[in-house]
Amino acid sequence: MADAGRDCELIDLVETDPHTLPDRIDVALLGLHGLGGEDGKIQGLLETVGIPYTGSGVLASAVGMHKPTFKRLATSEGLDTPRWLVLNPALSPAAMALAVHLTLGWPVFFKPSSGGGSLDAAVVHSQVKMIELLQAAREHPYEQYMVEEYVTGRPCTVGLLEIDGKLTTLPVLDVQTHGEFYDYTAKHDPAQRTEHCPSILPEDITRRLRQDALRAHRMIGAHGLSRVDFMVTSSGRTAMLESNTLPGLSQRGNLAAMAAAAGIAYPDLIQHVLAMAFTKPWYVP
Repeated sequence: MADAGRDCELIDLVETDPHTLPDRIDVALLGLHGLGGEDGKIQGLLETVGIPYTGSGVLASAVGMHKPTFKRLATSEGLDTPRWLVLNPALSPAAMALAVHLTLGWPVFFKPSSGGGSLDAAVVHSQVKMIELLQAAREHPYEQYMVEEYVTGRPCTVGLLEIDGKLTTLPVLDVQTHGEFYDYTAKHDPAQRTEHCPSILPEDITRRLRQDALRAHRMIGAHGLSRVDFMVTSSGRTAMLESNTLPGLSQRGNLAAMAAAAGIAYPDLIQHVLAMAFTKPWYVP
């Protein structure tokens, strides 16, 4: 933003009294991830102190972050999402593992109900391994976990970006990885993945991905930008995994790659993101 002639200040809210922010900044360009950043909490804080901010409001941020809630809405809208089960911490690890076995069978994908970056995620092939993971999860009582049907295929993502007040779906990005799934290492080490943007998948599939991503964005009431992730199987199934209301803004990230494929230079991408802070309705839930 400094390159675009803007006065910028990098703020770490852990070390900042939020009530001092109105005297320091005119608009908040959010580059946050995880709990407290994507889940509506910082958005609610900025609403309270009256600072315009980029991205979605409180409700859409919370729904997008909490995967079980997002998946329930997707199912109600007729969108294809892998079958899932929320793990009940009141049950013993053995009882939960048995419930997974009887409900979904093996393998399953284990992950936090609110999380990102594939952190603490794993493919689980047996009750024994599931019990091990659940026992370890009890050391983090603040976190909730879920499992879902393990869908094999090609990870794909679709970015949505508001440009001059109009929501646009960006070209589809698909990924090939060498691991069992698109894990944290592959997401941060280019040597562990091969990306195609625009996607090399058939046009009818990429069209469906973009249409479904737009439906998901509108379903949760997202604003300005989002990124919707899918798994595309060899049979052509396009299973929707989750929605990210604050996709990463790194110059090497997926959103920047999709914007570049659409002919949008990185400085222009950031300008579009900044502009959306001022196009929200006066009230968003």
